[in-house]
Amino acid sequence: MQIFRSLLAYVALFAALLSLLPGMVLLGAVSVGLAVTLGWRDLRRVPKAVFTIAILMGTYALGKDPTLLEDAVTNMTRLAGLILSVMLLSSVLGRSGDLQRISASLFSGKPGHRYVSLAFGTALVSVPLNFGSVAVVGSLVGERIRKEGDSVATRNATRAVLRGFGASPIFSPLSISVVLTLTLLPGLASFHLLSLAIPFAIAMILVGLIFRESEPASERQVGEIQAGKPTWARFSGLILAICIGVFVLSHQFQFSYAHAVTLSCMGAVIGSRLMAWSRGTNPPLTNMANVSNELAIVGGSAFIGAVISGVVLGQIPDSLNLPGWIWPMLAACVPWFFFLAGLAGVNPIVVGTLTGGILGSIWPDSVLIGLGIVMVTGWGITAFGTPFAANALIMERLTGYRAVDASLRWSLWLSLSGLAVASGLGAGLTVALS
Repeated sequence: MQIFRSLLAYVALFAALLSLLPGMVLLGAVSVGLAVTLGWRDLRRVPKAVFTIAILMGTYALGKDPTLLEDAVTNMTRLAGLILSVMLLSSVLGRSGDLQRISASLFSGKPGHRYVSLAFGTALVSVPLNFGSVAVVGSLVGERIRKEGDSVATRNATRAVLRGFGASPIFSPLSISVVLTLTLLPGLASFHLLSLAIPFAIAMILVGLIFRESEPASERQVGEIQAGKPTWARFSGLILAICIGVFVLSHQFQFSYAHAVTLSCMGAVIGSRLMAWSRGTNPPLTNMANVSNELAIVGGSAFIGAVISGVVLGQIPDSLNLPGWIWPMLAACVPWFFFLAGLAGVNPIVVGTLTGGILGSIWPDSVLIGLGIVMVTGWGITAFGTPFAANALIMERLTGYRAVDASLRWSLWLSLSGLAVASGLGAGLTVALS
């Protein structure tokens, strides 16, 4: 059964890569559905709920308007392919010696430098690795705690890792937050979104220097392993190549953004495997049997978002004319909606699906950037500032620091400040461009 589930995941990935061919999106959606069904016993509560809602909405669409299923099935296949390709890339890079050297070297330097290195380093590593970055860097923090005990340095390191990962949903071209936002807001250009999101993410990390415990400025630590310039150049070059591939495919060749990310990530995966074969090694094929949770929540959310968008568009009267002040007010509320839902344990993918699916259907095209920026910033702040986020739970397991302390209590003022700025930015852009 494990082999069959893994095979279904690979079929879904293959279908996503060839989604422009007739019948491929349907093959991908069916493969995702079967993989989730066979792994139902392994599903956590939220993925079960999301996929159940997707099934109910699919049944509703089939009876109400079967044409709604076309976009839903396409979105489901392409976003499932995206998450599978990113997981494969994470698996390939996880075996890299460069990654281990980079992660270990981030602990060097004085307190301020060490915090910035850990935060920006985790953010960079999370571009291709997603949650894998927290596991890699967080395990090193946990090891320090086991060797030297709890200290201000390890608590600040935990803050840096969580906040660095939280920056990824804001700025990473490969993150599910950016891809889902651009999928549900098809009129928004990725360049426009990222040109604002990247400076916001950088600012959030740097402002985090204020919201940490003070350490003696003279306290300097030396990393056990130092990553030289060639190591950084190889890793950064790979990320840059993937991102360039995404932008070329999505802008020059007009691929959908999710499809472009999938193709670019798989190009890196295949290239890495060819290099391994050229060196006479044959790494085992990654087992994809245990991806049911990811497929359920990402594929299910993509399906739900498309159906909601279609239903909302079908219900909008031609004479709909909302007052102009409603859009900046809604934009200002979106980051807080993400954060409060996160405090209640609701996954940001669910919140993003509802927000993009409903508001994206009625939002004026000229001010889509206002909605897009509050979606990704609210998502990122929720990722590092709420205790039920997956990265907070991973760090709790690795370090022993309670998630409610490490995420919520230690970063509350940073979260509130970021939410206020994100609200103001979204509302201001909406007013300025109206």
